[in-house]
Amino acid sequence: MKETIWNGFKRMDFTFEGMDAILVFPDDSNKTGKWLFKTEYFGAFPEAEIQMLHLGWHLAYVRNITRWCMEEDIDRKMRFADFLQKEYGLSEKCIPVGMSCGGMIAVYFAAKYPEKVSALYLDAPVMNFLSCPANFGVAKGNMLEEFMRDRKMSLSELICYREHPIDKIPLLVENDIPVLLIYGEEDDVVPFCENGKCLVDYYMAHGKIIEVIGKKNCGHHPHGLDDVKPIIDFMLKYKDR
Repeated sequence: MKETIWNGFKRMDFTFEGMDAILVFPDDSNKTGKWLFKTEYFGAFPEAEIQMLHLGWHLAYVRNITRWCMEEDIDRKMRFADFLQKEYGLSEKCIPVGMSCGGMIAVYFAAKYPEKVSALYLDAPVMNFLSCPANFGVAKGNMLEEFMRDRKMSLSELICYREHPIDKIPLLVENDIPVLLIYGEEDDVVPFCENGKCLVDYYMAHGKIIEVIGKKNCGHHPHGLDDVKPIIDFMLKYKDR
């Protein structure tokens, strides 16, 4: 176990089930058991996460086998959540922070283990593999070869696949999980019209809680917001669901 400082907060690096893991602690003066679960790309666009640390929340991460989300990664995250609850007294429920492929991972995790999730913060989430990485619509990424290698899936198998993140949306609705979704209106890597919009439309049709923020003149990057207050307000509002 290695202790360092991350953006002014104590960071512990260790191994969990053979995978690199990180836990960042808030100051003792206002420490709570609440926590964010960064599902991929730890350290990327962390402004909201840093603000939540200042508010007494923890920040956790465990490495994935691949950013394209194997079933083993989802199950490991469940056991990691149990570990953090037992060893560090963190809350049973967290708020996953999912950016891009991390959004896909967050959706899979919340759909399979809704008892571990109070709300979801999704930022330009990959929801439809036929869009990203396959580029069958308007998407213009270059990740298909990586996806097929990591998922051990052919293009024909992908066409017939029925376990996309969008296929998990009914489970999120069934378990009444609030969602904050942020996206760039000019994103051509994970286009909103082929990914996040599917989630937004389904939630709105079923009268469930979803807050949506589109960023003008913004592509896939940067994630987050210049002013993170709407993200913080959402997390604080739904932290106890």
